[in-house]
Amino acid sequence: MMNEPWGEDGPAVAARAVTKTYANGVRAVRGVDLEVPPGEIRAVVGENGAGKSTLMKLFYGLEQPTSGELLVGGRPRVLRGPASAIALGVGMVHQNLMLVPSFTIAQNVVLGVEPGRRGLVDPKAAMETTARLASESGLAVDPKARVDEVSVGMRQRAEILKALHRRARVLILDEPTAVLTPQETEDLFAAVRRLRDDGMTVLFISHKLREVREISDKVSVMRAGSLVGTVATADATERSLASMMVGREVSLDVDRSPASPAGVTLRVRGLGYEAPTGQSLHGLDFDVAAGEIVGVAGIEGNGQSELAEILAGLRRPTTGTVHVGGTDTAGLDVAAHRGAGIGYVPEDRLSNGAALDESIADNLVVDRHDRPPLARRGLLSPKAVRAHAERLISDYAIRTPDPSVPVRALSGGNLQKVIVARELSAAPRLLIASQVTRGVDVGAMRFMYEQLVAARDAGTAVLLVSADLTELLALSDRLLVLKDGRLTARFDDTTGLTETRVGLYMLGVEHHDRDQLTAGLTDLGDAP
Repeated sequence: MMNEPWGEDGPAVAARAVTKTYANGVRAVRGVDLEVPPGEIRAVVGENGAGKSTLMKLFYGLEQPTSGELLVGGRPRVLRGPASAIALGVGMVHQNLMLVPSFTIAQNVVLGVEPGRRGLVDPKAAMETTARLASESGLAVDPKARVDEVSVGMRQRAEILKALHRRARVLILDEPTAVLTPQETEDLFAAVRRLRDDGMTVLFISHKLREVREISDKVSVMRAGSLVGTVATADATERSLASMMVGREVSLDVDRSPASPAGVTLRVRGLGYEAPTGQSLHGLDFDVAAGEIVGVAGIEGNGQSELAEILAGLRRPTTGTVHVGGTDTAGLDVAAHRGAGIGYVPEDRLSNGAALDESIADNLVVDRHDRPPLARRGLLSPKAVRAHAERLISDYAIRTPDPSVPVRALSGGNLQKVIVARELSAAPRLLIASQVTRGVDVGAMRFMYEQLVAARDAGTAVLLVSADLTELLALSDRLLVLKDGRLTARFDDTTGLTETRVGLYMLGVEHHDRDQLTAGLTDLGDAP
């Protein structure tokens, strides 16, 4: 499939003095010199905005360098688009998987380069090709299964097989484990090592430094668009990599004393939801007390999003009751949920978390603009709004030159800080925090952890929904597991609990019985 040969020696991919400057003057990549030899797994890490994603887009032809030179297969190349990169043996698996949902795995793998003659696709050959690639690479898939009916892990394996079908010799993996269970991650890493041993070069982009150390041979660290260093993984620690990323010493340990629960704040009984699309919920029973963090684990798409949105008032349950304190919130609108003391950090901060074209100051008062001290007699005080914003910008370390800056201009981490600042400064009785650190860098991640623990210690009941098991086990006092819209496990003590064990419940291999799930819950089915 490659129409241009590789050189006999030299790096698989390289950048020489590569700079990328956009029309608005933003310099995303600054004079980067990077070489990756054949048969190596190279991790590329950095904070949001460090330039790692832009550099990968350059290697895949999605962007073109402003200056400098790119090499593929030991030779200088001009990549005018992904087709140029694919023709040279460069494949990329994006974080947002790019498959046709209604097609089978086999149809997706061969899409665009289908086996057949005279323009006719040979379905049997497509199945056989997919099965052969899966066997050779150790990437287990069901060629006949439709993409919209299989797990996220199988979809990702299909994306990799798609690249292998195009004879990729360089594979770029962008945050490949973000939504995988520990078992799926282990399977992926085994397959990636097998590809490496067969001569494949893998560029691995991730925020998960523990996984970076587990899978990579070397780690290249970017900061503010520049490459600040490359180290042998065996010589690196999570702490040393984090320090390289942010330019200062960073502690990744979560300082969390034992919880001191002080009475039930959230009581959910018999909660059911018939979803028109997505995952329905079935008979959920659980409590969250003031002064504790209860985590919700599960493979994405198993009801976590629906549960969070019901508890925040964005959806209404079909059956069951939801009480926050003495208030039955099940039939209330969003405003009434906020009035009951519920804060919500949504998983989609761009669509649901902020008014992107409005200023930081306005986003920080959107839920309290009609009350003193921000307003008197129905009139909003610009001076009070600005003072409020300046205080929260300082308290939450939001990087911005001025409160009047539109939130659209902020980095992902700073936008998330605006949302968290707004929700926590309202002193909620219950905080629903959904994917609170998704896509944020290590510095902002550490800050989010500190804020959640501080809220817990101040008496807030926190329900933490996350696809990151490491995060859940580090922060949660208790843990719930969702599978197919049902609770499959409840762990009232997370001490010694491992990701592997939780993963078995996430996959449905193991489950707690009804008595284990409801032990200690009182007044099942009744109002508090």
